[in-house]
Amino acid sequence: MQPDESTIGERSPLMLDRRTRIAELVRQRGSVRVNELADIFGVTPVTIRNDLAALEREGVLVRDHGGAVALPATSALIAFEQRASIRLEAKARIGAAAAQFVQPGDTILLDAGTTVVEMVKHLRQRTPLTVVTNALNVVIELRHLNDVQVWMLGGTVNYATFGTLGPLVEQSLGDLVVEKLFLAAESVDSTYGVTDSTSEIAHTKRALARAARRIILLADSSKWQRRGFIKVLPLEAIETIITDTDLPETELRRLEMAGVRVVLV
Repeated sequence: MQPDESTIGERSPLMLDRRTRIAELVRQRGSVRVNELADIFGVTPVTIRNDLAALEREGVLVRDHGGAVALPATSALIAFEQRASIRLEAKARIGAAAAQFVQPGDTILLDAGTTVVEMVKHLRQRTPLTVVTNALNVVIELRHLNDVQVWMLGGTVNYATFGTLGPLVEQSLGDLVVEKLFLAAESVDSTYGVTDSTSEIAHTKRALARAARRIILLADSSKWQRRGFIKVLPLEAIETIITDTDLPETELRRLEMAGVRVVLV
């Protein structure tokens, strides 16, 4: 049996890896049982119940008697629509600031996210452009702009992000080199960088980053001082971070000490 995590730290790599694997099992199977997971991972049922409670708080699954079940597809879509309405004013300011980094003639890569889509409204004076994206909401917003060539990255549709994920996205990106990536994030902190709760989303974001010469992160202050289960990118890989003025002062100081450019709006 694995060692008790109370002796090795509240958020040990062991625990984070197990919760990531549990989340993937729920997604693949649709449901899991506590006793089965305890046997698979060699931990106590109490530990597994704690894992499921944490994953439920993250919106990854729903607990039921004796285990957990995957979120219905409609729940993911509702969750996306709810996220889009949270801190909307801050997201709008971040989107407007991000558009200032775009020059006519640029080829840009736009990640799937409720903050990134806000910058599309401010690109009208930045055309002509080539936009590559895996975001369905970005494609819909771009229909209002003239002189924009849009490349939609094919793949498996994920309604939690309203974007495409998976090997087809990564394969398509392997042939591209774009000037700037405008990256979204589920969670960020100055120690672990950009993190996420699913390996599929993390893999896709890394592929987006590999295709870009410059990475600009758009993340409102509610995304900070939170940690997902999987590392996406270290902050050192990011050129500029655009966030709002509610960013915790401790995070701002750490970013400045690390040499990361921070734009507060």
